[in-house]
Amino acid sequence: MKQVTIVCDGSSLGNGRGNTRAAAVAVLGFKGVWRAVGEYLGNATNQQAEIAAATIGLSNLKEPCRVKLYSDSRYVVETMTGNFRKKTNHEWWAKLDRAASKHEIVWQWIKGHAGHEVQEVADKAARTIAAAGEVDVAMLDELVAELGVIEL
Repeated sequence: MKQVTIVCDGSSLGNGRGNTRAAAVAVLGFKGVWRAVGEYLGNATNQQAEIAAATIGLSNLKEPCRVKLYSDSRYVVETMTGNFRKKTNHEWWAKLDRAASKHEIVWQWIKGHAGHEVQEVADKAARTIAAAGEVDVAMLDELVAELGVIEL
């Protein structure tokens, strides 16, 4: 099985106040080479965007892989490792469970906004997509190009 790293982040502008603008991004790494995928979610909470980010990352893997998945969401990491129960967002969790089912995953919490290069790319991309209301593939490619070749 291929060893893949995923660093994901979600953003919800206006979280919990009226119509939100949410987006989710996953940055996938294989042998030090990175690519980013994102999705504009529209009206969703920050928690839903974080779940979606992990789902997007895992769904973009073409075959079963060994995955180290980093998220700055304790909600996602603790829920997927069995420490928190799935009390709400059941449809979102079901999608993540389906995406995760064929992979061997190590769920790892990473502190957000702490200078981690790949996490900062995921965060910036999610906020940019949420603000724009659409995915800009060129922007994703530019952000990932700034990473160069790095191993996690």
